[in-house]
Amino acid sequence: MSPIIAPSLLSANFLNLEKEIGMLNRSEADWIHLDIMDGVFVPNLSFGFPVIDSFTRMAQKPLDVHLMITDPDRYIERFRKSGAALISVHVEACNHLHRTVHAIKNSGAKAGVVLNPASPVLLVEDLIGEVDFVLLMSVNPGFGGQRFIENTYRKARHLKEMILRAESAALIEVDGGVDLHNAPLLVEAGVDILVAGNVIFSSTDPEQTIHQLKNC
Repeated sequence: MSPIIAPSLLSANFLNLEKEIGMLNRSEADWIHLDIMDGVFVPNLSFGFPVIDSFTRMAQKPLDVHLMITDPDRYIERFRKSGAALISVHVEACNHLHRTVHAIKNSGAKAGVVLNPASPVLLVEDLIGEVDFVLLMSVNPGFGGQRFIENTYRKARHLKEMILRAESAALIEVDGGVDLHNAPLLVEAGVDILVAGNVIFSSTDPEQTIHQLKNC
């Protein structure tokens, strides 16, 4: 089965976002990935609510909102109101992860949990039957354009085994350094969702690049 492709707007041309989102609407992309950063949990800032509201008006694909923020519980309902169809939170940022996951699900969004590169997949074992997806960071969060961490393949295989043992329907998402070379290897390792930024938005033909990722 073809992977779900979620282009990351963090790598888009911010001076021409309407054109970039129009391209994604025409393409074979399945979701649009938004990295939300607060300058505290990660050393960078990204999109605020007014910008996300405008994305929602333009986008024809579900918004996959990745919260790289402290105390994400405070903002779940607001992100859902802004149009987030999927909301993921970092294990490392949540004091009561189970409660946070259920707050996302109660809002009507799909719930995901995120693991930083140094965080083991065992941290999500007790929740694997309750989340809709697990996002493995394949770079350290906060900046686009980083080099892919090769250990991600092993983590994806380990996580897939855990999902199968639990008879869970959770999907595996990978974000960071995804390109045309490692995409098929990730899919082979059990990954269902590919977040891709630079490889798409730096391409001379981004719609064709999305097609290649979709058919890797």
